[in-house]
Amino acid sequence: MPCLNRADCVQLLKKKYEEITENGEKRYPSRKDFSQEEVNAIKSFLGPWPRALEFAGLKPVDSVRQQRKR
Repeated sequence: MPCLNRADCVQLLKKKYEEITENGEKRYPSRKDFSQEEVNAIKSFLGPWPRALEFAGLKPVDSVRQQRKR
């Protein structure tokens, strides 16, 4: 199911992360976990993959990038 909006993309990332952790894996969702259509939608709504993971609350915000913004 493709993302229809930003909230859909966040939910898709969170759901996939839950599936990954329930299977005992310790990693973030990667592009290969999704269809090309889903990857395109996620990147379109949330930006580059690392930023999308941060926006979804799955990955801590990169402190170096955060400091550069100041």
